[in-house]
Amino acid sequence: MTTAAAGRCPYTEFDGHPATEADLRIPAFAGFGHFTAMQVREGGVRGLDLHLARLDSANRELFERPLDGDRVRGLVRHALDGAGVRDASARVYAFLPPDRTETSVMVTVRAPAHKSAHPHRLMSVPYTRTVPHIKRPGEFGQTYWARRAADAGFDEALLTAPGGVVTEGAIHNIGFWDGASVVWPDAPALLGITMALLERELPGAGTASVRRPVTTAGLGAFRSAFLTNSQGVAPVRSIDGIAFTVDEGLMERIGRAYEAVPRDAV
Repeated sequence: MTTAAAGRCPYTEFDGHPATEADLRIPAFAGFGHFTAMQVREGGVRGLDLHLARLDSANRELFERPLDGDRVRGLVRHALDGAGVRDASARVYAFLPPDRTETSVMVTVRAPAHKSAHPHRLMSVPYTRTVPHIKRPGEFGQTYWARRAADAGFDEALLTAPGGVVTEGAIHNIGFWDGASVVWPDAPALLGITMALLERELPGAGTASVRRPVTTAGLGAFRSAFLTNSQGVAPVRSIDGIAFTVDEGLMERIGRAYEAVPRDAV
């Protein structure tokens, strides 16, 4: 198998052993499942407890059984050791093939990723995900609209519900700044781990954080916007034809709040 540093092909393990051809048939042909994506640095992960809770909650909803956090941690450690790395982009997938009674866990390890700090341009699109609170593989709709946005010269797609209700990005959460508070759209969306950490940490760092409905018609009320995902935080330059100020002070405050979160050992 290739190592995480070798390129685009990730090192992959299933239930603690290097993936075999038979193992890889599971995501290929029985891919109903869920996952979480994390950035590992020196064997640690910010918000590891939230990742483990996400996996357990989704597993209970989809497969009616828990997914033990200690088991997951051990499998991630084993995959990192197998890849020979301590810094990585790691993903943990859970599946329940028809012929098995215990959840199968696939861990992929590839080179670490870093959030691009360049200001992003977003294109709003009319799409919302089914069961958005569960992070799962094979999201055709998100990929389709992200590609359409890229083809049109944008960096990301902004998903919107009927009435122009802003929900989330194709692979990000989005936050807005109204001059007094960080505003997260109050709409069905995946609660990303980075967003969850910022919601928890920003008030203690002196920056108010609230949730309320946001619509595309009301975007002009916001001074700035930013994106979050497992790779970090990036500013938004514009959404469709609406420009936002890239507020370096705001981005620095948000970045400090995120960076202050300690990493938990896997």
